[in-house]
Amino acid sequence: MKILLLSDTHSHLDDFIIKYVNQADEVWHAGDIGDLKVTDQIAALKPLRAVYGNIDDDQARMQFPLNNRFKCEGMDIWITHIGGYPGRYNQRVRSEIYSNPPDLFICGHSHILKVINDKKINCLHMNPGAIGMHGFHKKRTMLRFEINDGKISDLEVVEKDR
Repeated sequence: MKILLLSDTHSHLDDFIIKYVNQADEVWHAGDIGDLKVTDQIAALKPLRAVYGNIDDDQARMQFPLNNRFKCEGMDIWITHIGGYPGRYNQRVRSEIYSNPPDLFICGHSHILKVINDKKINCLHMNPGAIGMHGFHKKRTMLRFEINDGKISDLEVVEKDR
């Protein structure tokens, strides 16, 4: 399963993003969608899993959950927008992640790309950074990878100058 992981579009969708959407089997959006035209366009092309973020309005909050936990190719995946990172998980998710850790924990919000293995709970943490134009980031980033039989492979950072 080829996954495109993005976050913090803040209403921005362009041909650069669409090119990678078309190469994926599924697209996962870790929140701060902005205008729902973004997710509508992605979902018209590929299966989409998403969560709402702190900038998203009531329409986004009715369409997407705060947390999206699911199985994919033998992996337990948890996507949320504000999640923190290993050693500094957000208080909202902290007890659950320690008592019932997923195999892959995904969040957005910080606009900082991070991939960290949390050895304490045997969980891979991913934050794809921000692919939108709004924010302090100088590079727009997203991640793509494959999941096969419970393992992640071919992890790649996709970046573009703002």
